[in-house]
Amino acid sequence: MVQKAVCVLKGTGETSGTVYFEQENESAPVKVTGEIQGLTPGEHGFHVHSFGDNTNGCISAGPHYNPHNKNHGGPNDEERHVGDLGNVTAGADNIAKINITDKMISLTGLYSIIGRTMVIHEKVDDLGKGGNEESLKTGNAGGRLACGVIGIAQ
Repeated sequence: MVQKAVCVLKGTGETSGTVYFEQENESAPVKVTGEIQGLTPGEHGFHVHSFGDNTNGCISAGPHYNPHNKNHGGPNDEERHVGDLGNVTAGADNIAKINITDKMISLTGLYSIIGRTMVIHEKVDDLGKGGNEESLKTGNAGGRLACGVIGIAQ
């Protein structure tokens, strides 16, 4: 049975968007699609954070979703947080079109991302290769521009 989820991103500024998740079955990769508006042109870190709590804005979402206690990395790295989806790229129109397939996140089971928060960051994610401690935690992706809780979709 196909699982679907959706996340509506809202921020304090102009940044907003909608992200869709689809997984054919529990062992299949998750297809992540959507669009985020109001970004400066260039790359922006894109991560699943631990908590589905936005009571104090995006900061309440906690750190990257990391149930296996790994260092931060890129989406194709063996050593990465479950929530590390790398970067999305905004064009000159300030819009990032998302089209990611990821084999580590899941919409089912013990490590499901449903109920957690998706965050778009102000800066590029260095994928854990920045050579400092912060890089191994956050990829030096900077502030949280917008976020939203990932919910079950029909």
